[in-house]
Order: sequence, then structure tokens, then C-alpha cells
Amino acid sequence: MQKFKQLNLSQRYQIEALLKAGLNQSSISNILDVHRSTNSRELTRNVAKRGRTSGIYFAVNADRRTHTRHHNKNKHILLTHRLKEEICYYLRVDKWSPELISQRFKKEGRDCVSHETIYKWIWQAKVSKHRNYTLYTNLYKELKHGKRKRKRGNIRDNRGAILNRTPISERPTVVELRKRIGDIEVDLMMGKDHKSALLVMTDRTTLVTMIEKLSGKQANEVYDKMNMRLSNFNTSWIKTITFDNGKEFAEHQKIADNFKVKTYFTRPYTSQDKGTVEDRIGVIRRFFPKKTDLRIVSQKRIKEVEKMINNRPIRKFNYL
Repeated sequence: MQKFKQLNLSQRYQIEALLKAGLNQSSISNILDVHRSTNSRELTRNVAKRGRTSGIYFAVNADRRTHTRHHNKNKHILLTHRLKEEICYYLRVDKWSPELISQRFKKEGRDCVSHETIYKWIWQAKVSKHRNYTLYTNLYKELKHGKRKRKRGNIRDNRGAILNRTPISERPTVVELRKRIGDIEVDLMMGKDHKSALLVMTDRTTLVTMIEKLSGKQANEVYDKMNMRLSNFNTSWIKTITFDNGKEFAEHQKIADNFKVKTYFTRPYTSQDKGTVEDRIGVIRRFFPKKTDLRIVSQKRIKEVEKMINNRPIRKFNYL
């Protein structure tokens, strides 16, 4: 099948010179190695119809006419005003990332642009003074960015001893495979000035997440909340629980005895050992940013966020 390409300015200069030399359209097409229809359309569209240059082909004028015509023609716009409003809703209310929005829309068979286009639009809106971007100037603040700096060097664990800890190195290999339900990671998400916290428990395989509000980080309260929440289920499904080394998890043995499970502890200051719950905390932070005073956040709002996170499309599950 014959492929057609747009002429460039250099080729237009060639056409102008060859016409002045008296060559016909077929000869010019052969010299330029373009289809004769391309040459014919070029002369039909870009030769002046009136004025001093009427009937004469000028390369510069032809190039200008072509660019003007392309600029003014109707274009199919995918990133419509309606789509922008939908994207804003998912960014601001559900705290979805551009990737989740784009992939989920495609999953549902809806028209959407790529996540790269969404990012580009958001950052253009931040710096642009054009009135079309006014409503979206601060949308970049809804993006997840800025990560904690890694702790480097030899760091001593000064948080005190927790009795009967089993290191994560002794955790069964099957836990790493994420092929079964019931391997839970636990961590705290601290509020403003460390005066309040959320207890976060995530299943490694399903990513189902449970969130409980705490008044602080006392071990007895953490135990009570874990015991209450996990008791709501048929506890036979729980296989292992992995904690970090914070003293708030000092009552881990009671949990282990209550639910007949094995408990394990990560290496000091090694967040990747419990990367699943860390990732979910990152999502929760979209709703409750750092320095949020969790004491004034209602229990109803926390349960709303928990529900939204557990119904959130996830890359791991092909955005379902």
C-alpha cells in the first residue's frame, strides 16, 4: 500500500525551482520520489488564486499556508473538559494516581489518555497563566511525591528490647511467595507531633488493609486494638504476623497466643522487610498527609478511607 508523507520546506523549494525550469508534474514527482497525487495536491492547495502572485508557486508561501491550515483544522481532543473533571475527582477525592486512573478507565472500556499525558497536563497547569488551566493550578499537590531520606551508615537500635522476638530471617519461605492468605504485616502511621496514630494491618497476598485509630503508641492499646479487630474473623486464616521493632509491639506474644500464630520482627530500620504495609501507609497518607492531627479525624472518616483503599484498583491485580 502506498504511503503518503507531508512535503517539507526543502522539497517545496525543489518544486519551485523545477516549475521555473519548465518540468511537468509527473517529472517533478519522479525527481522528488513522491506520489504524483502528493505533488498535484500541493499545487492545487498552495498556489495563490489572486493578487500579484496569482497562479505562481512560491515555496515559502506554500509552507506557511500548510502550517496555517493544520493549525486551524478541527482536531480530535481526548483530554476533554469532562475527562479533566473526572480525573480531578479521582485525584482529589479517591487519591488515585494518574496511572491508576488511566489504566482503570481503559479496563472499563472508557476513553482516556495515558498517565504520561495526565502528568504533563498537571505540571503545565501549575506553571501556565492561561485561563484554561486556572481551575487546575494546584492539582499537582494531589500527586504522591517526596520520599523519606534513607538512613545511612551504622545505626544502633536504641528502642529497647522486646522479649521473645523471632527475626524475619526465620520466617517461612512460603510467606515470600505471596501465594496464601493470612500473612499479615503490621505498622503504625503516626500523626502530628507523634501524639496520635493509626494501627495498619495488611495481608501480604490480597492487600486487604485494616485501620484502627489509636490515641498514642502504647503497647497495651495496640494489643487491645489488634485483638479486637482480628477477633472479628475466623482466626484460622491467620498464619503469621510481622512487626517492626517499635516498643509498641511489645505485647506480640499475647497476640501469638490468642490466635495461635507465629510472630516475626524485621531487621532494625529496614522498612523493605515490611514493604507491603509501608506501601499501603503511603496510600493512606494521600488522605491524611504528614502533620495531620489524627486526634480530630473521626472514626467514620477512617472507616471511609479503609473502604476506599480496599476497593482501590491495584496494578498487581491488573487494575481490578
